Amino acid sequence: MLSAISVGFFLILIGVLFITTPNLLKNIQDFLNSFKINQVPSTNIYFPTPKTLADPNALNVYQAARQFSVIWGIFLVAMLGARLILGSTLHRLSENIGDIVFWLGAAYVIQTLLVATTQASTIDTTIWFRFWALIVALIGVSLIARGVFLAAARLRHA
Repeated sequence: MLSAISVGFFLILIGVLFITTPNLLKNIQDFLNSFKINQVPSTNIYFPTPKTLADPNALNVYQAARQFSVIWGIFLVAMLGARLILGSTLHRLSENIGDIVFWLGAAYVIQTLLVATTQASTIDTTIWFRFWALIVALIGVSLIARGVFLAAARLRHA
């Protein structure tokens, strides 16, 4: 039941973002078509980056991604409440907590590293690489949050 609600809300959220963000589809296409391969500083690793990070089309994409992350994160908090009321399994609850940590953390990282630096015209490829490094770190933090919740719940029931 809750999975169907999540899918429905996801589709509505995507639809609303496309309706309320002018030219979002074109901005996403332009953004993705602008990618080139750049070397990560001080490494032998190459990673795709947008040609112009401070492009207004990119800012529109970043803002839409931030809005999605914030709204999805808040929705997941509501879903956590519903799961608690309905007595979901500890596994589902821990999954939900990890997802909340990831999406609200992603919103913060998008705002601070992509939106704010683009608006201030201080964004560069180093910030782009930092952004992706922090997204990977957020995945780790969300997995740790899941594990801590499961461990605490098991200790409580022991």
